[in-house]
Amino acid sequence: MFLSSVDIEPQKFHTALASFNKSRTAIGTPSENWEAVERESLNRRIQEGRFLEGLRSSVAPLAGDAPDDPDQFIIWFESLSEWGPGQYHPLFNWLANHASADQLKWFLTQEAAGEAGFEDLVAYAQVKLPPQAKLECARNYWDEMGRGKYKAMHGPLLESMVKELGLRPSIESTVWESLALANTMLGLATSRRYTYHSLGALGVIELTAPWRAAQVSLAMQRLDFPRNSRRYFDLHAKIDVLHSREWNSEVIRPLVAMNPDCARFIAEGALMRLRCGELCFDRYSREMKLGLLHNLNGRAATNEALYA
Repeated sequence: MFLSSVDIEPQKFHTALASFNKSRTAIGTPSENWEAVERESLNRRIQEGRFLEGLRSSVAPLAGDAPDDPDQFIIWFESLSEWGPGQYHPLFNWLANHASADQLKWFLTQEAAGEAGFEDLVAYAQVKLPPQAKLECARNYWDEMGRGKYKAMHGPLLESMVKELGLRPSIESTVWESLALANTMLGLATSRRYTYHSLGALGVIELTAPWRAAQVSLAMQRLDFPRNSRRYFDLHAKIDVLHSREWNSEVIRPLVAMNPDCARFIAEGALMRLRCGELCFDRYSREMKLGLLHNLNGRAATNEALYA
């Protein structure tokens, strides 16, 4: 497990890191104990860095296959939607066709609690990027912000779903795998040494989210959830297809063409995000007692015996 470099029980570690992330990204004001706060922040960031390096090491063998030619890299990157960790996980077909209302609400609560805020992650990652990549980040951000309309902002759409379904997401009641996903995304976006990793992670979300979002929407329709409550997933099932194409052509390809060495880091970031997602899907499956399932290729994807 990539947490070995941190040497703290996963639930305890990611709960503490998530609480730290919540406080450090909140709007603050000057205080007399700012030096003590900064020292504590440094300690947390070092722990965060050890975790991220462990996760990075765990995906390095897969990332090593990524080419550094820009056109070939885009082909490799886009192929992650087929073979990357967690793709076509059987959890989502099960949600669409079999989950009860309570099970789906539990899943949605976990997902809402682990949401890092895509628009904020893009804002962090775009700092000092070359103009072409920065412009695409700006276009993506504008879409996330509902193109200036509050009711179309993606964040409030998610919040509206949470409110309409009566969900109560909290750090304390969230499994560590979901917290780890959010902690990973924020850690990559806010650490400049991981800028390429963050761009790869954000790009692979756009690439792989549509199928999962569509399955969740189908589950909500089957269970007669209010139509407005599924707007967030209906939107991402469609708009992320366009976002992915533009992110790959305007952000990833130009960066690799400018600096072929960055291809490995973009690949690592994408795989780190996918690995975190896979851990979530496996944990959700165990919590909802799916047992032994098979993905679309017939390969065993979730086996409780592996976790005994």
